Amino acid sequence: MSNQGFTVHSGRACPLDQANVDTDQIIPKQFLTGVTRIGYGKHLFHDWRYLDLHEQEPNPEFALNQPQYEGASILLARENFGCGSSREHAPWALADFGFDVIIATSFADIFYGNCINNQLLPVALSSVQMDGLFAAVYDDPQAEITVDLPSQMVSVGNLSWHFDIAEHHKQNLIKGLDAIGQTLELESTIKAFESRQPAWL
Repeated sequence: MSNQGFTVHSGRACPLDQANVDTDQIIPKQFLTGVTRIGYGKHLFHDWRYLDLHEQEPNPEFALNQPQYEGASILLARENFGCGSSREHAPWALADFGFDVIIATSFADIFYGNCINNQLLPVALSSVQMDGLFAAVYDDPQAEITVDLPSQMVSVGNLSWHFDIAEHHKQNLIKGLDAIGQTLELESTIKAFESRQPAWL
């Protein structure tokens, strides 16, 4: 996802039918050595994607390694996705791998905020709605899912669901703002406030 903002995304999905996926499973701690946000995608879900320590032997049973899900830009999961530590590397790895949207039953709070701050859209749907979405993808791995942020809708085939998102999160994603960008939007207000302060402060 670029920092140009998120409006509507259409793509295929990869189903990760698991609950309580923690950040150490998303990006194991031994790979947190970089100082930029790129390069983590190759280690995404390392312990599940590979049968060896050196990433030479992919696990054919893991969804991300299955050819029908290659190139998916939407990840499906179950409840409490992103639990565990507060590492921001988790959304970095997901985005670097090529995911633009994570749709799950629920998210850990810190992970959810980290996604927003990194232009990765987390969408929460009910368990029943997720069942329908998983079924649609299992039935047709080439099915295209459309996520419309302005209208807050997820659709696939003849199915569609509304999702909730806080207005400030929504606007930050649409505008492509991270925490620094949000502050810079208030630059004139900050300067006006500073100009009114006594010099000795």
